[in-house]
Amino acid sequence: MPTLRTPLGDVYFEQRGSRADPPVLLVHGVGCQLIHWPDSFLNGIVDSGLRVIYFDNRDCGLSFDFGATPPTIEQLIEARENPTLLSPPYSLSDMAMDAVHLLNHVGQSGAHVVGVSMGGMIAQRLLANHPERVFSLTSIMSTTGNPDVGAPQPEAIAALASNFIEMEREAAIENGRNVNNLLGGPHYKSTEVGMGRFVELAYDRALRPAALLRQFAAIVTDGDRRDVIRGSQTPVLAIHGTDDPLVAHDGSVDLVETVDNGSLKLFDKMGHDLSEPLIPAMVKATVAHVLAADANR
Repeated sequence: MPTLRTPLGDVYFEQRGSRADPPVLLVHGVGCQLIHWPDSFLNGIVDSGLRVIYFDNRDCGLSFDFGATPPTIEQLIEARENPTLLSPPYSLSDMAMDAVHLLNHVGQSGAHVVGVSMGGMIAQRLLANHPERVFSLTSIMSTTGNPDVGAPQPEAIAALASNFIEMEREAAIENGRNVNNLLGGPHYKSTEVGMGRFVELAYDRALRPAALLRQFAAIVTDGDRRDVIRGSQTPVLAIHGTDDPLVAHDGSVDLVETVDNGSLKLFDKMGHDLSEPLIPAMVKATVAHVLAADANR
């Protein structure tokens, strides 16, 4: 089993593509395991002459369980209004350091980083704390931590919070499918063409509701990242859907307006999901961004 030993525990990862090709590091969102990357997305990048490195974040999938007592939902709600009220078990910067350990383990000085949702936030911390390791950044359906942008719809927050509750297998799978269908938006059914297809597989591989609470604690206490990425010359592409109920697309607008070398790609009918009908265009935009940045390095 391909794992690396970090100071805190083992991180599970996989790779596709030739080691001679430019590396693309993929960082996923809250509670998402590496199996939530659709094959069409992975193979689309690899078939374009790139190599993908992707992994289970700490507290997720087959990577190490942090084990600390998670915050309550009530504490997370309070911390959204005042982050100083909560001391998280770990931070997004800690999660970014896991990515650095992975790059070291596979012998890469850096990579083109692609982050989805929370993964985009981790990627911003990677850019801020370890800028030399980020050749380019592609942020998908994420935001800057600016409290004035990226606001979720109340029903999306309520749906996501239901994933924090311990349930029996069948109830948890049904709830997970319902949550994914809501977050995926009204145009593409997630359980048919999005990440909702992987709910049962993810449950049986490694479902950890307590870890979701710890990862959300890292998000809500991370604060506004604009000051630490402002003026960055690293090429940044922000991809977002105009029908995202969890992270409003002005979060991506804010990102490209904060850095010095940002571009924005908005997709109609895209919710908070990786939907098959949109993946070819997402891959095309991502690959073009990576290849342009690699050519200029």
